[in-house]
Order: sequence, then C-alpha cells, then structure tokens
Amino acid sequence: MSRRDIIAIGGSLGAVAAMKHLLGNLPSDFPATVFVVIHVGARGKDLLADVFDANTRIPVTTAVDGEQIERGHVYVAPADHHLLVIDGIIRLGRGPRENLARPAVDPLFRSVGLNYGPRAIAVVLTGMLNDGAAGLSDLKRCGGVTVVQNPSEAVAPDMPIGALRASDVDYRASLDGLAALLVELTGEEAGSPVPIPGDIKLEIDIALGRQIGSETMRTIADPVPISCPACGGVLSQIKNWPPLRFRCQVGHAYTSEALAAETEGAVDEALRVALRIIEERVTLSEKMAEDAQRSGFAAAAAANRRRAKEGRQHAETLRRAIAGSAPDATAGKGG
Repeated sequence: MSRRDIIAIGGSLGAVAAMKHLLGNLPSDFPATVFVVIHVGARGKDLLADVFDANTRIPVTTAVDGEQIERGHVYVAPADHHLLVIDGIIRLGRGPRENLARPAVDPLFRSVGLNYGPRAIAVVLTGMLNDGAAGLSDLKRCGGVTVVQNPSEAVAPDMPIGALRASDVDYRASLDGLAALLVELTGEEAGSPVPIPGDIKLEIDIALGRQIGSETMRTIADPVPISCPACGGVLSQIKNWPPLRFRCQVGHAYTSEALAAETEGAVDEALRVALRIIEERVTLSEKMAEDAQRSGFAAAAAANRRRAKEGRQHAETLRRAIAGSAPDATAGKGG
C-alpha cells in the first residue's frame, strides 16, 4: 500500500515566517512533495521560493506550468496564478479569484485531494479570513488527512479557526510540532481510495479558467439575490457546506466571511459618495437662497433655506453612520 507523500500547505498573514520555520525543521531526506500557496499580490516578484530555499535542506522552487513533480521538493505558487496538481503535473490556473485571492488555497487543496486521495495531507497556517476552509473539507472528503496550526499561536487566527469550523480536522498542532507531525504522517501507510464527489472536479475546472454554463452551475449551487462584488453578476450559494460559500457565473468565489469583508468596503464607499452629493446640494441650495433673496423672491429663498437645512440634517446622519462603521483606531493596540 502507498504512503502519504503529497502535502499541500496554505496561509496568509504571518505565513511566510511560519513556512520558514516549518521548512527549516524538515529533514533532508523528507519523503514527500510539498506545495505551498501564500496569498501574494498580483504583481508579486515570486521571491518566496528563494526566501524559503535559504532556510531548508530540501530544494524549493517557484512552480512552473507543465512541470512534472519530484519527491523531496517544495513548489511555491507564483503570483496571480492558482497552483494545482493534476496527474503528477503542475498546472497554473488563471481562473477567477477565490476569497479575493489568486493564488488561493482552496484550489490547491481540492486538486491534491482529487488526484491523490488518501495520499494527500493538507495544512492550514495562520491567515486572515477563511480561505482554505472549504478546500480542506473537500480534501478530507477525498480521504486525505487534514492539519491546522493551533489558532492560539497564529499571527492571524482566522484561517485556522475557519478550517476547524468547516470540518472535523484530524490534527491541530503547534508550529514547533508541525514538522515532526508531517514526518510521522508521511511514514504511515495511506488508506484505501474513496469515491470522489463530482463537485470537486467542477471547481478545479473553474480554477483552471474553464468556462461553465448556468446549467452546470446549478448542479453545485442555487442562485441567491446577492450580487458579485467583482463583476456584478448574480451569486449562487454552494450546496455543499460548511463553510457557507458563493460563486457567480463568471466563477468568482467567496466564503460568507470574505464576501462580508468585500461588501463592507463597498457600503462605506457608497456612504461617502452619498455624503459628498448631499453636501454639494446643500451648498447649491444655500447659493440659490441667496440669489432668490437678492432678487426679492422671499418665498423661493425660504424654500431653498429649508432644503439646505434638511440636507445638513441628512449629511449629519450619514457622517454618524460612517463614523460608526469605521474600525476602532485603538483596536489591536496594547501589550
């Protein structure tokens, strides 16, 4: 029987330091292939592999599309591409962003789960929001083993907590204990293959950039009256849960937490635009009142002064709403 020899690791805020620590503790004869996705900007310089390679005894390189994977090697996702592994070959997808990110963690976890089943191990490290939670759950549905960094020691606990809430995670480990745990797991025999759910393959196709029709989308999701922040299309709620997730027809994907974070900014911007328009109307009404007064039209001057007063009241209401939605300037401070 084969052993567990495929490891997928994902993280965000704080994950670069965590990966350096983890990789630095792996032995030179580590018997598995490792794939890493860390959220980076679309214009990243692809320097992460060099950073990690200087801190580990096994080779680390930036993943290249079409590359055949090797055991005892670490592959890091390049900027602005989803990293997937299909039939032993690296594929870099330019599909839509998932959870506001490309590369995203979920597509990597799904692809190794689909292709390697019980041979696969997925690890969620520190990070904001909850990318990786759905992919970790999908990998477990494929028979893989799931591991989460202990949230209490994570720089940003959102991703570990989201993963723990989304499925029955097999192991929760400290950063110091992760390398030893992975060595132990790769020394064990993998379990028997399990049937692979069809929805996982479909979402991998989306990450690769393949178009899907509305009828196909309905097999995995139901339309809901919510718009996609990225393209304005109608979102559909993914049937398999937790976590609660949505996709649009284009393929943009969001957990409920990522969607809430994205739309919160849009609401704040809309309030500020509305405030600017109202303040401009107040100024215009005041000018019109002055003009009417000079021209001897007392009734028109009074009507414009009333409109200006009402506008100032509306503007003050919006200012209070904006102030109430702004993050506390003192949050996160302290010893």
